[in-house]
Amino acid sequence: MDFPNFFLNIFIYTIPFLFVLTVVVFFHELGHFLIARFNKVDVESFSIGFGKKIFSYIDKRGTEWKICWIPLGGYVKFIDDLDPASSKEGTVDNENGFHNKSIKAKSAIVSAGPIANFILAIIIFTFFYSFYGKTTILPVVETIEENSPAMLGGLVIGDKFLTMNNIEVTEFNDIPRILNETNLDTINVTVLRSESIIDLKLTPLFRSYDKKDTTRTSAYIGIGGGGLQENVITKKLPIHKALAQGAGDTYNIINLSLGYLYRIIRGSESTEHLGGPIRIAQISGDVAKNGIYPLIHLTALLSVSIGLINLFPIPMLDGGHLLFYFIEALRGKPLGDKAYEIFHKIGLSFIVFLMFFAIWNDLNFLNIF
Repeated sequence: MDFPNFFLNIFIYTIPFLFVLTVVVFFHELGHFLIARFNKVDVESFSIGFGKKIFSYIDKRGTEWKICWIPLGGYVKFIDDLDPASSKEGTVDNENGFHNKSIKAKSAIVSAGPIANFILAIIIFTFFYSFYGKTTILPVVETIEENSPAMLGGLVIGDKFLTMNNIEVTEFNDIPRILNETNLDTINVTVLRSESIIDLKLTPLFRSYDKKDTTRTSAYIGIGGGGLQENVITKKLPIHKALAQGAGDTYNIINLSLGYLYRIIRGSESTEHLGGPIRIAQISGDVAKNGIYPLIHLTALLSVSIGLINLFPIPMLDGGHLLFYFIEALRGKPLGDKAYEIFHKIGLSFIVFLMFFAIWNDLNFLNIF
């Protein structure tokens, strides 16, 4: 084994991963912290990482800010917590404690972590589109398949799509999206050819394909694009448009992620794309090789994922706490200690299972097994 290269590769992949994870976790915990302070909850410690501390600082209000040796997460510990998980059974009585606050206040504090992740993603996307720009593939036809609907409908290489069924087309990815959203037998297309505007009618073909015991269909017209540099542009957006685009991207990531999970539950989607820390580390290292901007972009993507996962109604996660508060609001009193203990054991078991499953997927992805 070439040990120098082995350790160099570990360094190359580990450092970007820890950078991304630290930024995402810091903002998540900062959300909890700020809303806790707003609700007059005393915070004992704010930690990035676990285990023995490397560095710590105590602020004027008595909160210890610290960085610890195991940089795989973080937590905010309230004054009435006996453990960093803020579990009900691990508390001491304190009038400024988290557990003495109203359901509304506790729900706001718990929700603030995932919301902070979504806000961080929007901020990063806004910064990205304002200072680096948004890369767009122009809707220009570069290739046409023989005897395809595009060729039979009169499209030629160099045509630039303007509208499809009166829906504006601004980038190449709009074409398949509109085709599949409209799901019509005939599509009215307006293109720019040289300096002339041409109206055409296309008749898409609908191809069926099997994906994990489910038959799907997709519309097809037989064109390609994005291969020529002249048709790929990067344009800086004004701050208001960058903000709108960033919010839209964040929403789309959430929507696509929930759709993917729904299809997994239905059995129509494979779980092979579910990745854990190993795959995230690999992606972080690969992305970092292309510069800081792609790594910042990855941070936004991971921030949305962490925020969304934490909202799942699983005990031990923020969503699990919110579920308990919702039940408490309906019952007029909290669940008993025994119920909390059972639910937390179930939640912990489920999280451990998911972690091992994700790591197994990662190892298979890397062809280790």
